[in-house]
Amino acid sequence: MNHAVLIGIAGGTGSGKTLVVKTLMERLGSDRVLMIQQDAYYKDLSHLKLEDRTAQNFDHPDAFDEELLIGHVEELLAGNPIERPIYDYSHHLRTDKTQRQGGQEILIVEGLLVLHSRRLRELMDIKVYVDADADIRLIRRLRRDLQERGRSTESILNQYEKSVRPMHLQFVEPTKRYADIIIPEGGKNYVAIDLLQTKIESILSQGVPKSSGPP
Repeated sequence: MNHAVLIGIAGGTGSGKTLVVKTLMERLGSDRVLMIQQDAYYKDLSHLKLEDRTAQNFDHPDAFDEELLIGHVEELLAGNPIERPIYDYSHHLRTDKTQRQGGQEILIVEGLLVLHSRRLRELMDIKVYVDADADIRLIRRLRRDLQERGRSTESILNQYEKSVRPMHLQFVEPTKRYADIIIPEGGKNYVAIDLLQTKIESILSQGVPKSSGPP
């Protein structure tokens, strides 16, 4: 790999980040794109009891193993494969299983706070923030956690009120200022995705080196 493009896609819970990534993968070719989800890099909490793990604030920057995530991104950009962690959302812990990944020319790191880390931002060619109204994001999170993560309605709303919303206002929303592109309405904003796709293909064709500093 002579040059891998790294795109960071951030935004609040339920904003449509994953749909943007999936749309790009469909357009650019899934064999060319690797998505790395920040959620897979929650810190290992296996030493805590389930009730203590459940009480953790998973929307704070300190909840993520930043060193491991950045290390893996750097390895992928260097053309080396990684063993990506597999996270169990229903039990709030990192499993002992991993998934071997690597070899793609387009890397997308997606998550709430991928634009919060200056070190991670400095590795990115394109920084994207996906935006959506708060009520829409809450509805989407409720549906996702009920259907995919085995949560109860009460636990979802309790977590949203106590940590998700305040952490969004304190840490997630402010990272919008670092974005090169802001995409309202997520994966349904095809004009913005068209522009993003064009920029990615332009960087690949030109082999432009990464910038040496933050925006």
